[in-house]
Amino acid sequence: MTVPVTVALGRCGSYASPDVERAVGELLTAIGYHPARGEKVLVKPNLLRGDADPLCCTDPAVVRAACLYLLDHGAAITVADSPAFGQATNVARRIGLSEALTRLPGGVSLPVRDLDAPKTVILPMGAGVKISRLALEADSLLNLPRLKAHRMLRLTCAVKNLFGCVSGMNKAWLHARHGDKGRRFTSLVMDVALALPPVTSLVDAVTAMHVMGPAGGKPFQAGLLAASGSPVALDTAVYTLLGAAPGQLRLWEEARLRRLPGALVEDIFWSGEARESFSLTGFVMPENLMSESFSPIALLKSAWRRLQARL
Repeated sequence: MTVPVTVALGRCGSYASPDVERAVGELLTAIGYHPARGEKVLVKPNLLRGDADPLCCTDPAVVRAACLYLLDHGAAITVADSPAFGQATNVARRIGLSEALTRLPGGVSLPVRDLDAPKTVILPMGAGVKISRLALEADSLLNLPRLKAHRMLRLTCAVKNLFGCVSGMNKAWLHARHGDKGRRFTSLVMDVALALPPVTSLVDAVTAMHVMGPAGGKPFQAGLLAASGSPVALDTAVYTLLGAAPGQLRLWEEARLRRLPGALVEDIFWSGEARESFSLTGFVMPENLMSESFSPIALLKSAWRRLQARL
């Protein structure tokens, strides 16, 4: 008999303090997330890029609220990501995250770091992947994705955000090498998520991104935060709330084919707000998907944009 995986749902109408701090704290408590004092926790937001579209990143208020919860438990916190373009420090400064993580209680200020210092990990599907040592050597991860439409995968949430633990341009190379080869790319993304230390995830869907993504989409006011000790279960819960089907979402299909805990709706123990109370009608996912692979020209353009973003 499958042991149910808890997913807690919470309503949060805005990113204003103290509402978001209360909602984040209640959700993490509801799923039994209590890091030990001194535990090394990597906080992994989605810092895609630092431009005029802050919707493509996890909202700074959610990251701040999660860090406040960790500080209350005495955790040793590292906030880091590997943006698609530029350095995490610059992205954090441009979207207001650096400011949000200064002058925390007790005079604490948390810098935002890059997920660099890669270590090659051989995944079960056979690929060698360069994952940041900051992620691999943490005691645990607190994964903070933003719910977004995605032009390659249609929709992304907790599992895909963990792919950001792959350092720098290595993500683009993996797209180029393994994209458009059946299940190979989604298998790789899932293997990366499963290669990491224990992961707790909390999705920012107060304002989600729909129509397009992972950048350039439109805001969708879902008013939702959700948390789970399983990124697979959290994704399943969110997909279910959106009325999606596994055949539409490759990462969900991958999890179901592997029979991972939390991949079926029947695996989930729902906590917090009743799922029936959320109406996400109107959320639009991309109809026609782009190639998962990057051409050599696209790789060169990506490398050039990353270089420009560092300046």
